[in-house]
Amino acid sequence: MKTVSRIDDLRRRCDAARAEGAEIGFVPTMGSLHEGHRSLLRAARADTDVVVASIFVNSLQFGPGEDFAAYPRDLDTDSAMAADDGVDLLFVPSSAEMYPTDPLTTVHVSGLTRGLCGASRPTFFDGVATVVTKLLSIVGPCRAYFGRKDYQQFAVVKRLVADLDLPVEVVGCPLVREPDGVAMSSRNAYLDGDTRARATVLYEALSSVVDAVQEGERNARLLRDRLADLVSREPALTLDYADVVDATTLAPVSGNRRGDRGRGRRRRGRRPAHRQHDDPRRWR
Repeated sequence: MKTVSRIDDLRRRCDAARAEGAEIGFVPTMGSLHEGHRSLLRAARADTDVVVASIFVNSLQFGPGEDFAAYPRDLDTDSAMAADDGVDLLFVPSSAEMYPTDPLTTVHVSGLTRGLCGASRPTFFDGVATVVTKLLSIVGPCRAYFGRKDYQQFAVVKRLVADLDLPVEVVGCPLVREPDGVAMSSRNAYLDGDTRARATVLYEALSSVVDAVQEGERNARLLRDRLADLVSREPALTLDYADVVDATTLAPVSGNRRGDRGRGRRRRGRRPAHRQHDDPRRWR
């Protein structure tokens, strides 16, 4: 594995690989790698000829008072994991390399970023969209791998790639969970033992809602209320939001979906859109 820190160096190496007929798989990360990240690296390794990964804690996606300075960083461990999972090029730029001056240009994806996480973090997705656009521009034509744990982020990246006609195929990969169901996340390191144990209520609540959908429930309000109620029973947690949205537009779904009425009725024919590829418990 070769580690590079300069934009021109990475761009040159990627161009040279494509000139030799190689397909590039790209996995952007902020480091503090865990099994979820590693599943993306292995997917890229299985699908493509040259695997590029980046580690960059992007200041633009952190709002005032958020954890930019405290975000976990361990480059030595991350580098060893990346090498073990077959990364060919590891891009580790400095903030000065990525943003030599304060950027006057940012990327905004409207609509998709308005609700859900965007409601409480209004600058987050502009920061994500901007750094992802920069990284994809540097790497060039490739297959880019993103986890569907951060589904809103995944939808935003897919839309910006489509809208800007970037020569990139965005590949979504399933969420990876701990044995007790808690989604793997670098920020789990912030949780003490008691809080970490209580976090399992999130998975339990999501699983309950999935079961209700599989049993035929299509009333979005009832599903939202069920999720919110189950999470609220854990007094140590404060719910940011609970919503049922369209998988493509992320617009809230109101009432009964596609004309379904009543509870407990199972629709025949095509499965709901969010069930066509993965159990939602794997990626939400």
